[in-house]
Amino acid sequence: MTTPTRPAVPSPAPSAEARATALDLGDFVTASPSSFHAAAEAARRLEAAGFRPLVETADWSAEDVSGDRYVVRDGSIIAWSAPDGADTGSPWRIVGSHTDSPALKLKPTPRYGGGEGIAQVGVEVYGGPLLNSWLDRELRLAGRLSLWDGTVVLTSTGPLLRIPQLAVHLDRGVNKEGLVLDPQRHLQPILGEGRIDVMEILAADAGVEAEDIAGFDVVTVDTQAPALFGAHEEYLASARLDNLTSVHAEVEALITLADGPRQEGDPIALMVANDHEEVGSATRSGAAGPFLEDVLVRMHAALGGDDATRRRALASSLVVSADAGHAVHPNYPERHDPVTRPHLGDGPMLKINAQQRYATDAVGIAAFTAACDDASVPYQHFVSHNAMPCGSTIGPITATRLGITTVDVGITLLSMHSAREMCATADPLLLQRACAAFLRG
Repeated sequence: MTTPTRPAVPSPAPSAEARATALDLGDFVTASPSSFHAAAEAARRLEAAGFRPLVETADWSAEDVSGDRYVVRDGSIIAWSAPDGADTGSPWRIVGSHTDSPALKLKPTPRYGGGEGIAQVGVEVYGGPLLNSWLDRELRLAGRLSLWDGTVVLTSTGPLLRIPQLAVHLDRGVNKEGLVLDPQRHLQPILGEGRIDVMEILAADAGVEAEDIAGFDVVTVDTQAPALFGAHEEYLASARLDNLTSVHAEVEALITLADGPRQEGDPIALMVANDHEEVGSATRSGAAGPFLEDVLVRMHAALGGDDATRRRALASSLVVSADAGHAVHPNYPERHDPVTRPHLGDGPMLKINAQQRYATDAVGIAAFTAACDDASVPYQHFVSHNAMPCGSTIGPITATRLGITTVDVGITLLSMHSAREMCATADPLLLQRACAAFLRG
């Protein structure tokens, strides 16, 4: 008697290329502990691929804005690849994302504590993090230091801090009644024993003197390295996947596009990664600020255009706003729309909202799905459960500022806004391919 065999089932293991892309995303995240580091790492990769930097305070000529270029403003970066023959009639194909993530941000006078002989640092909440996820983790600090002479340097420490949770013996109801955290009383990290000046630690890491620091923008960072996991390593766990998944995808997509053949008449392919999306984008380097518009205006003027020709070019341009979204959570299936059920590993989502919290419309859907079809990338849809508030992105802000048709997309995550999020190993490569096809036009 022979034992019946089960029918063959395709392996859920990700392809070697998908695995390599996910691991490279992990390297990108590790090199990008703050928005300033993310912009610097994007610039490093672009420059290694032949992109040349531009400075905002310099004049830009037609030669300056032609070819492969990038410009950095604070924690934001814009880069583009202009084909030969780009002129005032050339439209833009733009992919946008954001470099910042929810965190705890160092207060201007960070020395706290001293009670019980323990030094602490003062932090405030940046964005909308899952506060409990920052407990019982070794944290480091990263960001930028501005010196009295005008110099700006980056800093990134080793494991330095921890926010210990109160033991269950002293909070017997925590597992039944839930954990309640007061951001002022319960989230100030432990730094060490005795009197310690955290500014001296930050200065030493950056190779400067503490007394030379005039100001700083520094956040807490989880020290655990990104890692693949799951029975077939089908998942990636990492900090800051929202939204470095999109920043990484657009950087690599633009590099791939610039490395291939470009034809006269192709659109100008451009990526923008804005800071401060998690706190509303209303800054000089955020999507609600003038950075992207400044660059587009100057680029078009350098090519010989005027206000009227630029507005015609904008009218024929397209934007993809790439930001992570929610996969259906297997432990909370009722929190999602009963019909539209996006899953990990099924490709990027088209994010749709009737109240225009996302900018996606029928025209944008057609453009992005055409790009996915060209790249053989599967895609899915996302819409919120009607009883659940819907987040937003840089998409509606960019569409409002520039009047360009915009579509919101992104890969699916679980544990969004946790100190450690997760995505499918397959999805970063799928998003990168879709972005490259979209930028190609």
